Amino acid sequence: MPVAEDHVEVSSGLLQRLSDARGITDRLFDIVKPEYLYERPIPERHRIIFYIGHLESFDWNLLRERLLGLASFHPQFDRLFAFGIDPVGGGLPDDKPSDWPSMAEVRTYARRVREIVDEGFRDVASGSERAKAAEFPVSQLLNVAIEHRLMHAETLAYMLHQLPLDQKVREARLPEPSSQPFTPSMVGIPAGVATLGLERGHFGWDNEFELHAESVPPFAIDKYKITNGQWLEFMDAGGYQKKDLWSDDAWKWRLERDISHPSFWRRTDSWYLRTMFEDVLLPTDWPVYVSHAEASAYACWAGKTLPTESEWHRAAFGTERESERQYPWGNSEPTGEMGNFDFDRWDPVSVAAIPEGQSAFGVMGMLGNGWEWTSTTFQPFAGFQKFPFYPGYSADFFDGKHFVMKGGSARTAACMLRRSFRNWFQPHYQYAYSGFRCVSR
Repeated sequence: MPVAEDHVEVSSGLLQRLSDARGITDRLFDIVKPEYLYERPIPERHRIIFYIGHLESFDWNLLRERLLGLASFHPQFDRLFAFGIDPVGGGLPDDKPSDWPSMAEVRTYARRVREIVDEGFRDVASGSERAKAAEFPVSQLLNVAIEHRLMHAETLAYMLHQLPLDQKVREARLPEPSSQPFTPSMVGIPAGVATLGLERGHFGWDNEFELHAESVPPFAIDKYKITNGQWLEFMDAGGYQKKDLWSDDAWKWRLERDISHPSFWRRTDSWYLRTMFEDVLLPTDWPVYVSHAEASAYACWAGKTLPTESEWHRAAFGTERESERQYPWGNSEPTGEMGNFDFDRWDPVSVAAIPEGQSAFGVMGMLGNGWEWTSTTFQPFAGFQKFPFYPGYSADFFDGKHFVMKGGSARTAACMLRRSFRNWFQPHYQYAYSGFRCVSR
């Protein structure tokens, strides 16, 4: 359910959530062998060393003046680690490892920031006058810090996923949940209303507001996410070679980057899938992870399209009646019995596993096990207001070059499975844990 905001109180629950989120990101860096922390596993992103500084720098830059009333002790690092990158148009970073500070310097900075922030929280929690006079709700700022870190817990996971296996400390993979054989099929969704967005007074990111309803005509949607097995059929049919399936920009990107298979796939004697810690024979019943450009080409090949954001909402949260659910399975909070999410696993499971999480219409796995691309460009809802303390969070990406994703992956925190949460990426970005399903109208 949405988190209600207040202006002064800092509950022990919020501070515990921040501590838990820190533990998740700390453990992520621990799986990288120390000598590889200056690597850049994804060409479009910063080197790993950046994120060790960024997670603490973000909290510090967000809270230092607004809530804690403190001066900077290292302005250069505050700026260096302030912002990540999302290059549009093919430009890639070209910095060298030697351009970055030493690991000891970055670790010292991060540790000192965390100590000062925690000391400040103790003061705020005791009811300091500064907290009472804060311009923004204390709980809002803390939720931003927590969810920002949890978002990076996911982006770091798929970044480290691309790191060569011998550069990571291997962890054992959990046994897979049982799954029955299934046949891909479509589910009819009757016309109805999809309620998007979030009501003011609850915590959400600026792009989640305002709450509004959209009418959705009838359509049919894939019961399951598109699988690796189905993607093999697309490849065997020459999907990567048929120009008419791709937009002009997507075709140019495919040729320039020599894209011929999903980025998580590896070919030796057979097709293998790169999981976090090993290559496994391609699991044909797992969801395929691809870019928006690839997903759109597949949908065209299948004679279908990607769903709009409102269609996805209708299939996930709608019912035969006028009422809607908070989650596909109902209104109870997310648990591991309902889907593959909240950091329980590193990798996907069968698209037919965990039937307890299906929607009222019988659509499977709409939360967890992989984000789902929509055909909706990332744009503001009516009534959008930038976060004054983070004005570029959403607005910098309202450029018509990013597409909305819904749902969540195995590495998505439970708090971000709320109905209003929106994710987005460029159409040519292959590295996220993002799958899709198709619709016909």
